[in-house]
Amino acid sequence: MPESWYVRLTYRRNHQRDRRLRPSANGVKTNRRLAMEKKDSLKDGPISCSSKISFIHFLADNDPTTGQSWCPDCVRVEPVIYKTLEEFPEEGNLIPVTDRRGELRRIRGELILGLSSSECQLLFVGMVGGDFGNKDRIRDLYERAIANVPPAEEKRYWQRYIYLWIDYALFEEIVAEDVERTRAVYRECLDLIPHSKFSFAKIWLLAAQFEIRQLNLSGARRILGNAIGKAPKHKIFKKYIEIELHLGNIDRCRKLYARYLEWSPESCYAWIKFAEFEMSLAETERARAIFELAISQPVLDTPELLWKAYIDFEISLGELERTRALYERLLDRTKHYKVWLSFAKFEASAAQDNDVLLEHARAIFDRANTYYKESKPELKEERAKLLEDWQNMEASFGMPGDVSAVQSKLPKKLKKRKPITREDGETEYEEYIDYLFPEESQTMNLKILEAAHKWKK
Repeated sequence: MPESWYVRLTYRRNHQRDRRLRPSANGVKTNRRLAMEKKDSLKDGPISCSSKISFIHFLADNDPTTGQSWCPDCVRVEPVIYKTLEEFPEEGNLIPVTDRRGELRRIRGELILGLSSSECQLLFVGMVGGDFGNKDRIRDLYERAIANVPPAEEKRYWQRYIYLWIDYALFEEIVAEDVERTRAVYRECLDLIPHSKFSFAKIWLLAAQFEIRQLNLSGARRILGNAIGKAPKHKIFKKYIEIELHLGNIDRCRKLYARYLEWSPESCYAWIKFAEFEMSLAETERARAIFELAISQPVLDTPELLWKAYIDFEISLGELERTRALYERLLDRTKHYKVWLSFAKFEASAAQDNDVLLEHARAIFDRANTYYKESKPELKEERAKLLEDWQNMEASFGMPGDVSAVQSKLPKKLKKRKPITREDGETEYEEYIDYLFPEESQTMNLKILEAAHKWKK
């Protein structure tokens, strides 16, 4: 495909992030003012951004043999361009381009490299990336692009800039096939990042994976070890452990998990993965010890997942008594509705045709009902759900007498309205569902009888 007959670049004040290189297919927009810069101004270096909006258009030069532009698109559009320029004669000049390939790309690149935006620099390197004949020129462009280091040591300013280094390293490895230069690019990038303030797991992992592709395992371990020492991140630990596991280095994996948990003892993901790792090696006691150590931590990010994993681990081993003990320990910490329900379902699944174990499940439901009744009477909705689950469990065992016993404990659903004051001071009413349990009905009836007795007197 021939190169586009012109490219429009828009520079906006304060280097806004929405700068883009926009090829246009509809000719020049006549409702915009045109500002042209002469080609000779590029000899002294990149064009700096001005404070006002500018539009720069490139047109191909005429072919001396035909007297017309060498670009067929330019032949069609030139009359439109010149007509537009007549409206603003003082605003611009045309920039002739004699080289069909390199000159146009070079001028566009000079303009973009004059910006501090990493996004525009990446765009330029992407444009010239298709022409790999002159690798030294592309290296020079990359070097000039990465020289524009973000002015502030804040991660948000570096997030796009770091991709310049990544593209540079991939160019050296894949296109130039220069191993030492690629290694040097990664090393310089890692030295440049202020790891004490922020870091990028991506660049550490790419550098390590490059060394692995070069069969330099010690180099990859050195990089990942430095990453853990300078800027530990979850992604780095996960990838490092994955690499060592693929290599079958069990002891290294254990050391890495230990280091991982020293750095982030609150991470339930790390505890669970460490235990699963030991389970995969049939190290049951090790896995159990890890779970015990995990649940004893004072702070955990997702403790419910950790307890569930530990309980599932004991269930998979058929350790019913250990599982019951775990549930009791969990109920000492929290009496959430889901814990009661999970405990009862565990006993019901273990019961099958055993009436004794079935009584265990009923006893758990009864304990939960008593707890909500006496200690948490305000949690009516959770208590109602628990009784419905109890009823469903009894129905699944096909014993109508037991189902009717639970039905006598079910509450009645009542629709009620409560006043709500809006921001404007007006009062409106909202409907909600309330639950009236059997013991509450009896109390209410007694109060009504007492009030009637007093009224009769």
